[in-house]
Amino acid sequence: MLFPSLQTKLARYEELEKLLVDPDVLSDTNRMVAFQREYGSLAKVALPVREFNELESNIATARELIDEEEDPELKAYAQDELDTLLGDRESKLTALEDLVATGDAISRGSLIMEIRAGTGGDEAALFARDLFEMYQRLVERRGWKAELIDCSPTELGGFKDITISIAGDGAFLQLQFESGGHRVQRVPETETQGRIHTSAATVAVLPEANDVEIEISQDDLRVDTFFASGPGGQKVNKTASAIRITHLPTNTVVQCQDEKSQHKNRAKAMRVLRSRLLEAQQQKAHQERADQRRSLIGTGDRSQRIRTYNFPQNRLTDHRIGLTLYKLDQIMQGHLDEMVEALLDHDRQERLGGNPDA
Repeated sequence: MLFPSLQTKLARYEELEKLLVDPDVLSDTNRMVAFQREYGSLAKVALPVREFNELESNIATARELIDEEEDPELKAYAQDELDTLLGDRESKLTALEDLVATGDAISRGSLIMEIRAGTGGDEAALFARDLFEMYQRLVERRGWKAELIDCSPTELGGFKDITISIAGDGAFLQLQFESGGHRVQRVPETETQGRIHTSAATVAVLPEANDVEIEISQDDLRVDTFFASGPGGQKVNKTASAIRITHLPTNTVVQCQDEKSQHKNRAKAMRVLRSRLLEAQQQKAHQERADQRRSLIGTGDRSQRIRTYNFPQNRLTDHRIGLTLYKLDQIMQGHLDEMVEALLDHDRQERLGGNPDA
């Protein structure tokens, strides 16, 4: 069987087709919405695989007819039909190879992005803000949707950390390789003598998980409430609306204080928790196949320095693929297209070169 991983997605897609007409599912709004979302995301993979399987079946039928048919005219007709089908097979095979190369990213449209200031004090927090604004501009250019989940602003207008969700066609596919350490070299706003400083921020891109992918037992959670704090928190800190959730089996802690409503903060925190748990599962899978790939640019390791932003030279360098672009001013305005395409192409070549069904 060609492309086992894609065939598995087709099987799940066909299972969902049946579930979406099941009376028990139709009577449960939450399950139905979750299944519909999963069904829609899998369509990009399942439908081309289904077409390819049907084509393979037609090819087998045409070959069987050629072998069994004695009438020369019918035999020639079957041969013409087989030649056409085989030509179509080549183009569809290439399309499936592309689907394999993108992995699960092709079927995901939303993500959770966490940006945190690293070494560098106030300048690092300002750089975290600049990264957030860069991605926000990209979101606007792409016609995607961004939603603030949580943030910790600083007095100078930077961010200690900020968490957002991004949804849109191809969002996770294009942003999946942004995870890691981002280093900046520039004269900080706080520098009075014109000296260039180096500071850093980290970015984590988490695939947004749904209830079906990650089931969480309420018995595994500890939920604490507290008063919102920090700059900008005055409007929400009159009641204990902020939420901190600890997933006890993994000791994963998430919190949200952006909303006035405790219920809304809890819902947002659970979205982040599911995504972090899904990321942990995927990290394990990455490690298990590490020997099959050379650099694993998609591991999302936050401790890995992936990129340098040198403002005096107007230079951006991605250290994983050795790409340097002297258009940092444009990139900070959200024009990441060239960088994104280079990363996707590098990953595609690695996947197809290391494992044809990665």
